[in-house]
Amino acid sequence: MGSYAYKYCMCFTRKFRSPAADPPPDVRAAFLAAGGGDGGLRRFLAQAQGEAPAEVDRILALLSGGGGGGGGGGIAARLVGPRPGPAPSLDDFFGFLFNADLNPPIATQVHQDMSAPFSHYYIYTGHNSYLTGNQLNSDSSDIPIIKALQRGVRVIELDMWPNSAKNNIDILHGGTLTAPVQIIKCLKSIKEYAFCASPYPLVITLEDHLTPDLQAKVAEMLVKTFGNLLYIPSSDPINEFPSPESLMKKIIISTKPPQEYKKFLKSKDNQNINGGLANLAEEGSLRRIDSNAEESDGKDELDDQDEDSSDEDDPKFQQETACEYRELITIHAGKPKGHLKDALKVDPDKVRRLSLSETQLAKATASHGADVIRFTQKNILRVYPKGTRINSSNYDPMNAWTHGAQMVAFNMQGHDKALRLMQGFFRANGGCGYVKKPDFLLRTGPNGEVFDPNASMPVKKTLKVKVYMGDGWRMDFSKTHFDTFSPPDFYTRVGIAGVRADCVMKKTRTIEDQWVPMWDEEFTFPLTVPELAVLRIEVHEYDMSEKHDFGGQTCLPVSELKQGIRAVPLHDRRGTRYKSVRLLMRFDFL
Repeated sequence: MGSYAYKYCMCFTRKFRSPAADPPPDVRAAFLAAGGGDGGLRRFLAQAQGEAPAEVDRILALLSGGGGGGGGGGIAARLVGPRPGPAPSLDDFFGFLFNADLNPPIATQVHQDMSAPFSHYYIYTGHNSYLTGNQLNSDSSDIPIIKALQRGVRVIELDMWPNSAKNNIDILHGGTLTAPVQIIKCLKSIKEYAFCASPYPLVITLEDHLTPDLQAKVAEMLVKTFGNLLYIPSSDPINEFPSPESLMKKIIISTKPPQEYKKFLKSKDNQNINGGLANLAEEGSLRRIDSNAEESDGKDELDDQDEDSSDEDDPKFQQETACEYRELITIHAGKPKGHLKDALKVDPDKVRRLSLSETQLAKATASHGADVIRFTQKNILRVYPKGTRINSSNYDPMNAWTHGAQMVAFNMQGHDKALRLMQGFFRANGGCGYVKKPDFLLRTGPNGEVFDPNASMPVKKTLKVKVYMGDGWRMDFSKTHFDTFSPPDFYTRVGIAGVRADCVMKKTRTIEDQWVPMWDEEFTFPLTVPELAVLRIEVHEYDMSEKHDFGGQTCLPVSELKQGIRAVPLHDRRGTRYKSVRLLMRFDFL
């Protein structure tokens, strides 16, 4: 395979042999046990890899068609080709196993039940989706929205403000130096890319700071731009959210009911509806609400206003008030007056969305954890980053997930470890952006008892992970990217993110001066809540004098891992998959 030459001390050249990516002993043993031809591969896929019959047929059909990319056509022909013909070799078998498209670590198709109500799913959710960078002075644009949609995000947030002339709507982060973008540009891009990565419903959460005339303008824009894609709900209150399956290829709106309706109901002496609304606007009595700020005061005491008041049920109000904007809202947001416990009360006749900051969620789960879980069994809980995260960093989503929060809103422009965990979690269920919540979060006992994430629980399942080897860096990086004077010294970190009892990180030894490191090390992870566990995998290049270099990462939902020997593709810090870099690993459940 040749060698690599590195200059050393300006005068000398060091040569390092480039090793072949030889099959590990386990691969050799699996090849001998499987035997040759279609029948041998079929047995291997069904027995050793645990593939379902339909998946075995799909893989063999893909191989028969010469699919899989990466020049795998010849290998495929020998593995499943007609006999007589060239017998498949160990290298053919190894090439199949180390192909991340043909032999992925998790399922790539939607396989969960998608007919349950929205509240039964975790939904891939963005926060301030229009920002290109930090939360203080970056530009607003439709580009981050497009990128989020391309990654499968299913909830986009837009903050709506009047423009400087008060005759149109801008999207920006209010109270900051962020530059605006016109709402129509965002809406057009949303329409174009809404279903490029997933056919399941796209939710647009609108943070509304508009006057009634501009709200009407937004309603007109939404209807005109989205057309038949826009879901318009029934005027009757619903006591259960629709299912993702029932709203495929639909865009739905979530926001608070407009404030002028509540003002109108409180105006006892107002007999002329249109005049009353005009007076409210002229007198500036329409209170602009930053829904994030209002709902993130971090106190157990909530505001006095009833955000879910009964105006929507007032027939006179419905008949006599122009309410095009309000009629487009499928998921009503807000909270009732009183304390936090009151905000978490479940209304049997109506469902809604409640938003809490990460800080307020921490306090809520500490003091009212069971109430949070009961609330999320029927209603939707949205959690968003605290206001001090001006650099667009993110928080640990696990507390929200273990308490059933569906919309855990993240800054998609904040490329940190928390976002990588989020990206990995939503690789589940074919990456469609909807992941079914575990059954234990949807159950209530005879005495109202629910799951307790802080309780001491027995080990439910043990995951065994073997890291065989890695390859692809020599194709995707320059020879001096990691070390100027020698090939890289790679090691792998493997661990679990999940409930506190399951969290751990372990590492392999460092393999020096090798572009194709061979570790062949095994790790065991006992899991108390495997349903919410995420496997973290990172490769680093050891450096004695400086910070270790980054060599790739991925996060995979444990509940989705396929057993057996698998090719695991790695991604960069932003979550973009490398073209060639991958690990060969083995997963077994005990």
